[in-house]
Amino acid sequence: MACCSSVVRLYFSISLLNKSKSKVCGYYLGRRPVVVVADPDMLRQIMVKDFSTFPNRMMIRAATKPMSDCLLMLRNKHWKRVRSILTPSISATKMKEMGPLINMTMDTLLTNLLGHVQSAESFDIHRCFGCFTMDVIASVAFGTQVDSQKDPDDPFVHHAQKFFSFSFFRPIMFVFVAFPFLAPLARVIPNKRRDEMNNFFINCIQKIIRQRDEQPVEERRRDFLQLMLDTRSTKECVSLEHFDVVNHADELAHTHHSGEQGNGGAGSHESPNRRSVQTQKRMMSEDEIVGQASVFFLAGYETSSNTLVFTCYLLALHPELIVWYQSKYNDSPDYTNVQDLKYLDMDISEALRLYPPGLPGDVDEDCMVNGQFLPKGATLEIPAGYLHYDPENWAEPEKFITDRFTAEAKASRHPFVYLPFGAGPRSCMGMRLAQLEIKMALVHVFRKFNIVASTDTKVGSTCDGPGEVQHRGQHRH
Repeated sequence: MACCSSVVRLYFSISLLNKSKSKVCGYYLGRRPVVVVADPDMLRQIMVKDFSTFPNRMMIRAATKPMSDCLLMLRNKHWKRVRSILTPSISATKMKEMGPLINMTMDTLLTNLLGHVQSAESFDIHRCFGCFTMDVIASVAFGTQVDSQKDPDDPFVHHAQKFFSFSFFRPIMFVFVAFPFLAPLARVIPNKRRDEMNNFFINCIQKIIRQRDEQPVEERRRDFLQLMLDTRSTKECVSLEHFDVVNHADELAHTHHSGEQGNGGAGSHESPNRRSVQTQKRMMSEDEIVGQASVFFLAGYETSSNTLVFTCYLLALHPELIVWYQSKYNDSPDYTNVQDLKYLDMDISEALRLYPPGLPGDVDEDCMVNGQFLPKGATLEIPAGYLHYDPENWAEPEKFITDRFTAEAKASRHPFVYLPFGAGPRSCMGMRLAQLEIKMALVHVFRKFNIVASTDTKVGSTCDGPGEVQHRGQHRH
């Protein structure tokens, strides 16, 4: 009865607020109520100020290992503990170690693109970028070198393709959506394809962990997997208020902790017993390490490849910008020099505005946010696409106008109308790696190739392009 009451109250409240043009609505996903919030002030309240009421992503009861142990699936104290351990591992300083690994995979991408150029035929660049991002994930998260385009039969590539060929549009999935209490059955129903895929990645990580542990420290590959393994012997972690990667709160935490250590901070006065207890609690299990490596597939493969594709698509409609990039960027890209490419950052930001990713969350308890009742158990959906196209916040929102992301323009805009990487403590942990990967790939490609819209390129369709495209970057010189 309580659940039914919450749903009734939810939709009654929404119907009243819609009369005053509130940016809140709702619908059912099977039997689950979903609240869609597009009000920037409410989002600030939900994602930052009242985060304790909304700490979790949407629960997927059918998830199995290793995905059930990844950050996107973890909840409450379990999520908070793992995130506190991982946050120092994705700092700007640590990301510098990823640059050489990305450059190694770039050679394969450029070779594959050269093959298409020599054929003198138009091609879909999405496949090339998809293979590139898969190779980056294999290298950075799984410590494995693959060429997914030239060697599609590689066991890693084969099982990764199984992962991405999964479809929610199956009869059994509709049953689980309509009757969520049945979803845990998905874990015990025999599924040979799923079990083979999961066991492959679990065994792959476990094998590499054993190999790394047998290697001298100086010979261990400096990838994200190794950064996670290093957490087993470090006590470095940060608190909840420093989880926000988007606003660089984690970097402030790093500076603060460094200062404390140098000045004999509070941590230096802990008793040995107190320290050992905290270290034990902070330590990540092998299952958790495998889960975080796997989250790169779930959150990092398609989002990064799509951003690369859409940025190239938009710039291909402005060939003068490609020429401009070729005249400016002569140095081989690395973590340090790509941070200074403000115009590239603006172009990527505008591409992400036009084509944003998104993830839903859950409401953990009944609450009121800015006068709106949100019931416990409802799924909270943040419609990034609506926010990014709202004409109240973006003039001519369907046009490609990169000057929206100058420092002055960003400072004058509500920060919660642009959320490609989320915000607050649950902001995207992989944001820095994704940005580094995208920027380095684009600079490499622009240095060697022209990106040209072919006769097959569709422009102006609401399905295939952003409508009329415009660039206002005359100040570039």
